[in-house]
Amino acid sequence: MTQPSSHVTAPLKDELDIVIPTIRNLDFLEQWRPFFQPYHLIIVQDGDPSKNILVPDGFDCELYNRNDVNRVLGPKSSCISFKDSACRCFGFLVSKKKYIFTIDDDCFVAKDPSGKEINALAQHVQNLLTPSAPFFFNTLYDPFREGVDFVRGCPFSLRGGVPTAISHGLWLNIPDYDAPTQLVKPLERNTSSHRYVDAVLTIPKGTLFPMCGMNLAFDRELIGPAMYFGLMGNGQPIGRYDDMWAGWCAKVICDHLRLGVKTGLPYIWHSKASNPFLNLKKEYKGIYWQEDIIPFFQSVVLPKDCTTVQQCYLELSKLVKEKLSPVDPYFNKLGDAMVTWIEAWDLLNSPAQEAAAPVDGVKKN
Repeated sequence: MTQPSSHVTAPLKDELDIVIPTIRNLDFLEQWRPFFQPYHLIIVQDGDPSKNILVPDGFDCELYNRNDVNRVLGPKSSCISFKDSACRCFGFLVSKKKYIFTIDDDCFVAKDPSGKEINALAQHVQNLLTPSAPFFFNTLYDPFREGVDFVRGCPFSLRGGVPTAISHGLWLNIPDYDAPTQLVKPLERNTSSHRYVDAVLTIPKGTLFPMCGMNLAFDRELIGPAMYFGLMGNGQPIGRYDDMWAGWCAKVICDHLRLGVKTGLPYIWHSKASNPFLNLKKEYKGIYWQEDIIPFFQSVVLPKDCTTVQQCYLELSKLVKEKLSPVDPYFNKLGDAMVTWIEAWDLLNSPAQEAAAPVDGVKKN
């Protein structure tokens, strides 16, 4: 068994959980061993709960399947998607750590243009531990990176920044395209020598972004209740919009609560292009609906008395039902699921639950 290299650091190893949704054996963890082995992993098994998922030896992790979701949440389990990577948000729910890093099982360690392996987790931690500047765009990108600062013309009153709630990483090799773009650009790839951009930037206030869940970290205490990946997959009319939905909701709430979202570094290597025809079947309603969804989120104004993420999210759920249900009745169901999610979050993260026996999955180590 390969041991972690002595030069690999494990920042926040006691304060961060790694959440991975999967339907297959987790052989991909072998390449991540030097970076992930010091951390606790939460594996959320999608699909058939009777299937045995194999995890390489030496990792400290817990495995949850659909039976565990039903056991832990009871009737509230209806808010957790089935047969969609949105099931990962169950891992966010049961974690007790301050920070979360989530990654897909077809993503591997990338290399920068010099050939050095990228410690994606360490870069995410760096992003989360440094402030964001969402109220005035710095043309040298992230002014809090070493060797960079605010340029001439940036107001000094804004240079303290705000806490960073979300760190959104990017991908080399297979781009994160929707099905129509996949179909017209089937061979397009992003290589480190081609389009590797050594930059991190804060997404400005009032600007939405397409959040991808395959390389993502966030401060669970600051924004966790908003990181609900919606009702997708089996039994629902839409898939592959789970991370988008969470990103739109979370960004609106971050803007309201004066929190920051960073995007750019770190890169991971995305190894597998999913089938564009199957993707189109899952996405086609989302592609149509997003022409109404985006203007909705762009116009949302949350009340000033919404001062917590939960309050903001419940207000957002009301607006979703009011404004988007005319687009499709699905949004009534989604709005109800958003409320159930907050109820589940508060149930599992209440002081009483914190003091009670922990919610455990199957130990794998």
